[in-house]
Amino acid sequence: MEYSIKELSEMAGVSARTLRYYDEIGLLLPLRSNQAGYRFYGEKEIELLQQILFYKERGFGLEEIKNIVYERDFDILIALHNHLEELENQKQRLEGLISIVKKTIAAKKGESRMSDQERFEIWKERVILENEEKYGQEVREKYGDASMEESVQKMKGMTEKDYEKFKALEEEILASLKAAVTKGITPESQEGKQIVLLHKDWLSMTCKSYSKERHLGIIDLYVMDERFTAYYDSEVKGCAEFLNKAGVYWIEKL
Repeated sequence: MEYSIKELSEMAGVSARTLRYYDEIGLLLPLRSNQAGYRFYGEKEIELLQQILFYKERGFGLEEIKNIVYERDFDILIALHNHLEELENQKQRLEGLISIVKKTIAAKKGESRMSDQERFEIWKERVILENEEKYGQEVREKYGDASMEESVQKMKGMTEKDYEKFKALEEEILASLKAAVTKGITPESQEGKQIVLLHKDWLSMTCKSYSKERHLGIIDLYVMDERFTAYYDSEVKGCAEFLNKAGVYWIEKL
């Protein structure tokens, strides 16, 4: 069965303008176009659009999605299993957060008691959720599920003091990067080295054991993945590149 661009737009909840843009960038080509220039889509294109929407929901950029779905060995069934696994992981984390919020509400109402340790769980769960969203897929692909699970367990074991240190390091890294880029300091400078050391300490708090290989792999993501670049460059452009260059220069020397 074929669908016009208007029919597919209404069925998928995606604007016709978006579908035309996907055609322009080579992400989703129509099955055919008639003499009047109207686009029509078949079963294969519908399956591909579904994959595009799944990957978008998981935070992938359009160029990244294009590279994935047009790989020679891309398998939709395998991709669906990966989506399901990731969604189930997200569901589990969200259910944990919901449970903690409900307990907090009940405690505020005087319906139950909640220990200080239990109150802190919501913040650790948030860190775990953010860490999974930022690094989960890449860490699993590069280092395996066991490595990511070790990271989750490490964060679950954080004390309140650990968490405060973790967030303080993150804020210090961002502030130092913005200052370095604004002042025109080179990544090879002592300031660059200090930022890399801070990043090493921060990274070590989320993994069972530190390795230079993994550190280099993580900083590569900051310039290869637009999500990470956007995070570090949100206020001052060039921070992600600075951290990457400083890491490449200093990590092997630490």
